[in-house]
Amino acid sequence: MATVNLADARRIIEAAEARAAEIGQPMNIAVVDVGGNLVAHVRMDGAWMGSIDISVNKAWTSRAFDIATKDLGANAQPGQQFYGIHASNHGRVMIFAGGVPLRRGGEVVGAVGVSGGTGEQEQTVAEAG
Repeated sequence: MATVNLADARRIIEAAEARAAEIGQPMNIAVVDVGGNLVAHVRMDGAWMGSIDISVNKAWTSRAFDIATKDLGANAQPGQQFYGIHASNHGRVMIFAGGVPLRRGGEVVGAVGVSGGTGEQEQTVAEAG
């Protein structure tokens, strides 16, 4: 089974860091492998400490459900099909922007999670990764 390795994670983080620097917002950036296990994490200088866990959980959520957390969040609102999902998995599920599945050849091989700014900032940094 294909997965993200440390060299991949470093490249992903480097690209995400470059985008975060470009927009002037320090971020926490996490990369997980196909099994949802943390491969690497970076807390940029000045990024919020409280966002460390959020970035890791966004990456995990994105891999656990093979969906961008932004899209999961849209389906987790009252009256939607996944309402309440954020309370599952011991509260680990994140339902706001910043988690993106990583694909190789159409197959999900891991995910990146970003936290430390607005949802729009986090999404653009995650997509850059």
